[in-house]
Amino acid sequence: MNTPEFDLLIKNVRVVRPHGNVVHEADIAVKDGRFAQVAPGIDPTRAKAVHDGRGQLAFPGVVDAHMHSGIYSPLAEDAVTESKAAAIGGVTSSLNYFRTGQYYLNKGGAYKKFFPEVLKISKNRFHVDYGYHLAPMDRTHIGEIPMLIDKHGVSSFKIFMFYGSHGLHGKSDSQREFLMIGEDERYDLAHFEFIMRGIQAAREQFPDKARQISLSLHCETAEIMTAYTKLVEKDKSLSGLAAYSASRPQHSEGLAVFIAAYLANETALPNINLLHLSSRKAVQAAMMMAEVFPHIDFRREVTIGHLMLDTTSKAAELAKVNPPIRPREDVEFLWDALLSGELDWVVSDHACCRQEMKIPRRYFGNIWMAKSGFGGTEYLLPALVSEGTRRGMGYNHMARVTSWNPAQRFGLNRKGDIEIGFDADLALVDPAKTWTIRAEASPSTQGYTPFEGLELSAAVTTTFLRGMKICENGEVLGQPRGQYLHRPTA
Repeated sequence: MNTPEFDLLIKNVRVVRPHGNVVHEADIAVKDGRFAQVAPGIDPTRAKAVHDGRGQLAFPGVVDAHMHSGIYSPLAEDAVTESKAAAIGGVTSSLNYFRTGQYYLNKGGAYKKFFPEVLKISKNRFHVDYGYHLAPMDRTHIGEIPMLIDKHGVSSFKIFMFYGSHGLHGKSDSQREFLMIGEDERYDLAHFEFIMRGIQAAREQFPDKARQISLSLHCETAEIMTAYTKLVEKDKSLSGLAAYSASRPQHSEGLAVFIAAYLANETALPNINLLHLSSRKAVQAAMMMAEVFPHIDFRREVTIGHLMLDTTSKAAELAKVNPPIRPREDVEFLWDALLSGELDWVVSDHACCRQEMKIPRRYFGNIWMAKSGFGGTEYLLPALVSEGTRRGMGYNHMARVTSWNPAQRFGLNRKGDIEIGFDADLALVDPAKTWTIRAEASPSTQGYTPFEGLELSAAVTTTFLRGMKICENGEVLGQPRGQYLHRPTA
């Protein structure tokens, strides 16, 4: 009797690839964790195991390129529970922003000591493949950029533009203490410039990796936000999400985009990612800068939260996030920009913040006392398919913005497509299954979701990671099997 040549055969699916504009009916064969054949009518006797896809859509596994594991809960806990949440949503690669300072490990110091601890805690805990973007918080970190690229496979870095004189949740007068940087350090525009020079020097040092070494920026302007927060707090006509949006106005994003773009041009750093653009003014500023500096390869990100929620959301302070949830006219502009190809990828910006930490009971209704950020990686793909389909977005376009584009940008060269030789990461989606989001159904420890009660018309039924079934019908299977993504990957 012949030994089967494939480890797994997924029969009867509609294959969604990130290129073109058609969906093909086919079977998908997997061997040694990689896609081995994609074709109709593959003989099931050629495989050791067969999974019937029942005519569902087969998307490339989602690359959620903006997550925060270990920000509000210990990394050892978040790595397990929040990667389970990712898995049930069809996410197979989790890229997490991390830094020194308060929150995360609550430590300062050099990355040569700090980051190995992060990797040690992470090992054997993630249910999906994972990697990290790192933020250079002081001069020492800038000097460590080549080491982080070469030794640890960190090819993407971050600047929080508003941390200069504004805290994570609001105005702050103790930034050095919060960031855990030395008395002679400043987290300001000059520091941002020197980060850019350091990354560009590293790109020149590693020309074979340079295409996939990039810098991401959280674009908000601290001085404007601090001034507007004082004004809005006194204005009793505004409350909740509308007040928070007004306190961090849209032009604060636009101005920060202009500054970031000019510094990128000044430092000759071509790979710039503008994170979680939340407003018309931010997107318009980003498009203007792309015209002014055509030699800069700007990529523009949007979150599923900014696409699905607006300032009238019943979630109120539970939906507090930076940059803020915006009025409906901004949400509609983001959708128009996404549909016209002006936004490059969609992410969750998942930051699990349990309700007792997010907003203590005695502060219910007080937007200023709530922490910023919330989880939602498990709703990224089904919400995009549901709302995107309603708005005429093609499945292939969805695959581009959830898988291919972030994989290519961030150095995941075997992720993002259903292509022979690529990692066999798949999300099977039933595009005709109506269901209602309930936080209690998620393995996340958050315990609530700002998306509570939203009715979706598509559901992820099965998730495969490198050919292993890690989730089916909302149940995560087996022990954590996620591997660290040393980027750029081969």
